[in-house]
Amino acid sequence: MPITQSAKKALRGGEKKKVFNLRRKKKVEDAVKSVKKLVKEGKAKEANALLPQAFSALDKAAKGNTIKANTASRKKSRLNAMVKKATLK
Repeated sequence: MPITQSAKKALRGGEKKKVFNLRRKKKVEDAVKSVKKLVKEGKAKEANALLPQAFSALDKAAKGNTIKANTASRKKSRLNAMVKKATLK
């Protein structure tokens, strides 16, 4: 447990940030999962329509330092390639 006043304050701030970051991470996971699910079902057009929503969630998470920028970029690239490959079939 924190002893000093500043450490207690930092703990409170960290708890608030944790809730915010978890919520943002969950949005990213849900968006990515929905795109992957549509690709797996063979619904490439629907997956392509959901790509901007997933990209937005990834960009917002990277902007707020919830995930690293390169991680967001990698996930966007892989999602885009996956949808593109499904579209060509």
